[in-house]
Amino acid sequence: MQVCVIAVGQLKERYWREAQAEYVKRLSAYVQMAVQEVADVAVPESAASAQVEAAKRAEGERIRRLLRPRDGVVALDRRGRMFDSVAWSERFAQLAGGGYGRVVFLVGGSHGLDDDLLQRAHLHWSFGPLTLPHQLARVVLVEQLYRGIRIARGEPYHK
Repeated sequence: MQVCVIAVGQLKERYWREAQAEYVKRLSAYVQMAVQEVADVAVPESAASAQVEAAKRAEGERIRRLLRPRDGVVALDRRGRMFDSVAWSERFAQLAGGGYGRVVFLVGGSHGLDDDLLQRAHLHWSFGPLTLPHQLARVVLVEQLYRGIRIARGEPYHK
């Protein structure tokens, strides 16, 4: 199974890169794992909504260039569905067995994902009502992928 995370922006701090790399390494025992980053578009805090939407469209276009027709797409979305770890494990197993060429997880920039990408997604996943920094959300994503796979395989993982 191929799994890919496509994220807007870079992990700049070493500790975030190291945390992500640790889980990507662990995941590589179970899936072909890749992380791809696309450049974000800087938008001033005082930007008008039209500027924000234009930035999201530009970031979305960069993501679309990396998507393939047979991808199963999961969008991280604050309005998405929340799962506990066991339910997430079951849902990921369904996605993995869904006949997709690969399962792709999309992490938007600070203003979220472009509406066209949200419509393309097969699943909208929320980590809950908390707002997480972009870098932390990426680490939580790869950790939850790892946890879900271990649970599905009946392997031990701390609770």
